[in-house]
Amino acid sequence: MGLYDYEWFKSGFLSMSGIDLNSYKEGQMKRRIDNFLKKHQVDDYNTFLSLLRQDTEIHDSFITYLTINVSEFYRNPLQWQTLEKDIIPLLLKRFPKPLRIWSAACSTGDEPYSLAMVLSDFLPLSQVQILATDMDAEVLAKAKAGCYTGQSIKGLPQRYRDKFLEKDEHGIYRVSNKLKSCISFKQHNLLKDGYPQRVHLIVCRNVMIYFTEEAKERIYRRFSDSLCKQGILFVGSTEQIIGAKKYNFQGIQSFFYEKQ
Repeated sequence: MGLYDYEWFKSGFLSMSGIDLNSYKEGQMKRRIDNFLKKHQVDDYNTFLSLLRQDTEIHDSFITYLTINVSEFYRNPLQWQTLEKDIIPLLLKRFPKPLRIWSAACSTGDEPYSLAMVLSDFLPLSQVQILATDMDAEVLAKAKAGCYTGQSIKGLPQRYRDKFLEKDEHGIYRVSNKLKSCISFKQHNLLKDGYPQRVHLIVCRNVMIYFTEEAKERIYRRFSDSLCKQGILFVGSTEQIIGAKKYNFQGIQSFFYEKQ
């Protein structure tokens, strides 16, 4: 399966799904796709594209596989502590209620639920609006259900577990309806769909590392447009924004950028 065949596959997949694989790092993405083909005993891209069109189960499984869903509650605790100690108090001084937050590429929902838990220490959840988006419908369904294993919540402070999670007889932790009430889940593709406006805080962590530099630039510009002036972007631990000023961003803490 050569590069020409792969280029043809990318074009066909874009027409079918609306997902532009050219925006992802090519070597990394091609290896992932080739591994998926090998696992499903498919010999070439032409056969695979036909299979994706005909088999909904394979199609959905492939989308989930592509979107690289690695998530857990309160991931990288030091960053969450900075959010609690410095960033949220700043936002509350600057902006009227309700606080408008976008958790972009939220995967299975661990991140937006963690955000809601942290914010509950500062204000009633009725004054919080969290939009949680991902392009994968399957992981969004899991996020809406709000059911998690002990592994997913291993880093979550005990006070939040006690307040917002209930463990069932099978050892599954279920998120309370009160926490769910301030979160709206929506399917969204960062590369092609419209962005929400007048947002106070955008959280997009451990996603940009998979995109090409050109795609990153487009997304950062659109994040900047999406934020209110003095709104804040919270990124992942390996995602320092190079040349942040060209997007009207200024670093104010490690992993936190303010729109100027």
